[in-house]
Amino acid sequence: MNVLVTGGAGFIGSHTVEALLGLEWVDRVIVVDNMYMGSYTNLYPAGDKLVFINRDIRDLEALISEFKRRGLSIDGIIHLAAIVGVDEVNKDPYTGLTVNVGGTISILELARRMDSSRIVYASSAAVYGDPGRVPVSEDYPASPTNLYGESKYIGERLVDRYRLDYGLSTISLRYFNVYGPRMRPGPYSGVIYKFITALLRGEAPVIYGDGGQTRDFIYVSDVANANIKALESKASGAYNIGTGRETSINELYMKICGIIGYCPQPRNAAPRRGDIYRSAASIEKAIRILGWKPRVSLEEGLRLTINYYRKLLA
Repeated sequence: MNVLVTGGAGFIGSHTVEALLGLEWVDRVIVVDNMYMGSYTNLYPAGDKLVFINRDIRDLEALISEFKRRGLSIDGIIHLAAIVGVDEVNKDPYTGLTVNVGGTISILELARRMDSSRIVYASSAAVYGDPGRVPVSEDYPASPTNLYGESKYIGERLVDRYRLDYGLSTISLRYFNVYGPRMRPGPYSGVIYKFITALLRGEAPVIYGDGGQTRDFIYVSDVANANIKALESKASGAYNIGTGRETSINELYMKICGIIGYCPQPRNAAPRRGDIYRSAASIEKAIRILGWKPRVSLEEGLRLTINYYRKLLA
């Protein structure tokens, strides 16, 4: 089986590629990435099963030509390439929407024209907006509160439309707050990356608002496993990928401090515009239908992540 992973050189993508490469039933893992957020070091050394294509997912005809030139077929697709995060899409909505929506149309067309048998689409908990109940289940009406959430929900609807109109086998996974080694650095990095790297440098990180806001933090290897379970499944529709555990930012900070052994008073800042206050996933549907459940506890995942960055920043 040949599996295409878009955005495969990025954070979640590289962990998914690594997991796929270890499976006997996978013949080739084809990574398409324009390296906007990816890194070659996330992929290599990988062996002969890996094929890398440096292309933008929005360039459909160039992608098709490249696959034909190399004689590559596509049996399954895990579509991860996206502009990820509320702030980045808000800052540059044109790029955010052309990648997240236009790029998804391009990959769906690639699947349709090349007779791919299965597509896994990476969506986001951002489609729920500010849910009226926690944990939130997949039957809660989607109500995004920002352009990023809108772009992921439009992607879900396109994926379902191609399933209904063209017979593609599709599924959407709504990721909650993913963390682990190889997280994206820079101004749009997540809270766990910011906390860990600040503390390892002897600095006090920033907490926005009162720190009582909650998130559902899931370790990246569990997400990679969910991608593979979804690829193997014939199920359709949307599935939450989280832990079902609600953790406040203050609690998260104390856990990271405890592992690192350094706990300065954090700097406080005003709440960020558009931030929801509570978020946690109901994962009963994924457990029941996909046969997937998270294996890595928050404490274990934080230790693994801290050890990775401790070595990286040494």
